[in-house]
Amino acid sequence: MVSEEEVGMVSHMFQRLLGCWVYLHTPPKHTAAGNSARKRIFYGDGGQQIVDNNTDYSGRIEVTPDRQETRLTIRDVQLYDEREFFCQVNGLAAGNAEGKTHLRVFAPPEAPVIEGVPTGISMTNEVPSKVASCEARSGFPKPNITWYRNAVPLASAPGHVNVLILVTQQSSGFFSVQSTLEFKVGKEDKDAHFSCEVSFFVPGAIRTVESNSINITVHYPTTMVELWKESPQGLVKEGDAVGLRCQGDGNPPPSFIFNREQSNNADVLMLSPVSRKDSGIYQCRPLDADDYAEVKGEMQLTVHYLDPAVVVPKDSELMLKGEDLTATCNALSSLKTVIVWYKNGKQVGNGNTLHLKDATYDTTGEYICEVTVPSLPALHTSGSVHIILVGVEQEVRLEEATGRTVNLSCEAQGHPLPSISWNIIGSQVVSKVNDHVTHSVVSVKVTADVSASCNASNDMGTDVKAFSVKAIPRVTSAGSGVIIVVIILSLLLLAILGSVLYFLHKKGKIPCGHSGKQEITKEKTTKDDIVVEMKTNTKNEEAVLLKAVNGDKKGPNDQVAYFKKGLEA
Repeated sequence: MVSEEEVGMVSHMFQRLLGCWVYLHTPPKHTAAGNSARKRIFYGDGGQQIVDNNTDYSGRIEVTPDRQETRLTIRDVQLYDEREFFCQVNGLAAGNAEGKTHLRVFAPPEAPVIEGVPTGISMTNEVPSKVASCEARSGFPKPNITWYRNAVPLASAPGHVNVLILVTQQSSGFFSVQSTLEFKVGKEDKDAHFSCEVSFFVPGAIRTVESNSINITVHYPTTMVELWKESPQGLVKEGDAVGLRCQGDGNPPPSFIFNREQSNNADVLMLSPVSRKDSGIYQCRPLDADDYAEVKGEMQLTVHYLDPAVVVPKDSELMLKGEDLTATCNALSSLKTVIVWYKNGKQVGNGNTLHLKDATYDTTGEYICEVTVPSLPALHTSGSVHIILVGVEQEVRLEEATGRTVNLSCEAQGHPLPSISWNIIGSQVVSKVNDHVTHSVVSVKVTADVSASCNASNDMGTDVKAFSVKAIPRVTSAGSGVIIVVIILSLLLLAILGSVLYFLHKKGKIPCGHSGKQEITKEKTTKDDIVVEMKTNTKNEEAVLLKAVNGDKKGPNDQVAYFKKGLEA
């Protein structure tokens, strides 16, 4: 027994006598059964070895004789070589004898090819549905095909498993076998693996070859639905775009209808932008579900919110110096909030209440309350109140000499940065100290009593500061010269009087008695007495100088300088 394409050897033991003939008895491939006949293909005797011409084996056989047997070898074995071969011996006086053998030829088929159905298979079909087909081609003798599900062989079972076989034989004599599997699928078969196995004969054994495994697509209705929030991650706030996804276990995936929206035949419901009114319970149902089956998905959607902050007092508030004030800040929210108060970027309080006590100019400014939600940082709001300190400040009173120039300064603090104006004409210099303080100086020449005021204002209000400058007479250099002349003349008169008295004393015109001396001594003018007299005169001078000093606001050095100037005049 040999396989196709192999070398076949047929041997028969005989006693070598005079000659040997080899015949084939099986009809050729084109000979009809019942018309078989023997045909010689070889002859040999002691003197010659002849392969007959014009046979199917001409050029393909070789006969090898020896003392014990004669061996027939066939090359390039074909399917039609499967037949009986005879060896006939003619022994002359010993008589004739023959032996025969049947040659079997085998051809392994090609590897099996499996192909699943391209469309899905519904589990609701009442009869088995075609699952796959398997084909084994060009085998000899006819191969067999067996089906497997998850490596377990499938046997025909009415109403559950059907196997259809189609066998064809080619003109060359090879067999092709095609097998079709019909199977009653269930939902569990969506993960099953199907394969086929071809078995065929070989000399002395049976061999098998298995195909690749395939999966099939099983269609089944939805029995469970799940609904969840796909976006955004975390808590939802007003203004977000929210996506709700509905998913069921049916195949193919069904379309869904949501209870709060019209059917969009999709598995995602988009809500954008959401508000607190969108909070509530959402449900979705598959369109392929049984009308009587309660198959749905459900979830609770909560949209969180934070209303704008409400500050009391609103916008701005006027306070008197030393006054107390309590400000409140509130914002309605669905979550717990934290409130912090700030002024100029620095924290000045916590909670929804801010207490301001004993107001001063430092109290003025903008107070901001920031409301945040720790569990949802994206939610935040703020409000503010502007505190303005008002009240009448005491008038600033000054004295200045007529003709002199006085500098009046005014400084204002506020937000926004205040501007300063004067109700008097003068040389003004304005400077900005910082973002909240403005400083202004105006120079005014005093010609008479002056009343002035500076007006500081911004968007939040106005404040006024008043100045009163009293003009006092200024002592001129001519008046001082007259006084000095009078003093000099007085001194000259005293000197003359002393000279006269001394002359009379020398001439004896004046008595020299002790008692007279004492009188003259009393009348004698000493240095100290002259100072006393000068004091009398200098009191008025000092009074004038003091007035000038008070008016000019000069120091002691300036007084001395002014005094020396008068003397020089």
